[in-house]
Amino acid sequence: MNELLIIVLAYLIGSIPTSVWVSKYFFDFDIRDYGSGNAGATNTYRVLGPTWGTLVMIIDMLKGIIAVKLALLLPGYVDSETRFINLQIGLGLAAVIGHIFPIWAEFRGGKGIATLFGMVLGIQPIVAVCCVGVFLLVLYLTRFVSLSSILASVAFPIFILVIFNEPEHLYRIFAIAVGLLVLLTHQKNIGRLLKGSESKVPIFKYRDRRRQRRRSSSQH
Repeated sequence: MNELLIIVLAYLIGSIPTSVWVSKYFFDFDIRDYGSGNAGATNTYRVLGPTWGTLVMIIDMLKGIIAVKLALLLPGYVDSETRFINLQIGLGLAAVIGHIFPIWAEFRGGKGIATLFGMVLGIQPIVAVCCVGVFLLVLYLTRFVSLSSILASVAFPIFILVIFNEPEHLYRIFAIAVGLLVLLTHQKNIGRLLKGSESKVPIFKYRDRRRQRRRSSSQH
């Protein structure tokens, strides 16, 4: 019964629709009616700008971190590393499902990437930092948040299975499932990337302006 209660609590935490509440409270509209129609940090970047996008991303990450830390409420699991990690994975997944299907927002949420990252950060920080490195590198080179998320998520099982050789079987299965899930939920983004119609985020606009000026100068 205690396990069921904290899993439900993890789902409710994950269900907090950060971008929806921010857009409604501060801007008097629903973020899901604009941009890509997604209730996540990426669409918040596009519609409300980098400041609000960053805030939403941080809060959504915290949902995943807090969810896995709920495992500490059950002392009986702490003594067994395998059972403890398995419980953390279950709690984290409950939060991610809550983010994708939030009870507080008509079950229309985001894609769960930030919450998923927070979950990994709470369970295995080193792997999470490596995934962040992949994300930031791709974002710097391309400015596509979707592509950065996809490649970082695909790198996640590679880190778990190959580089760090995680011994826990459930964690290995989870890592593979994450990579497949992200590819599945980003099919539209992949289509737009292949067509060249995916929008970029203007987080490196000053760098791009410098490059544009250099190109203009070289042409003259």
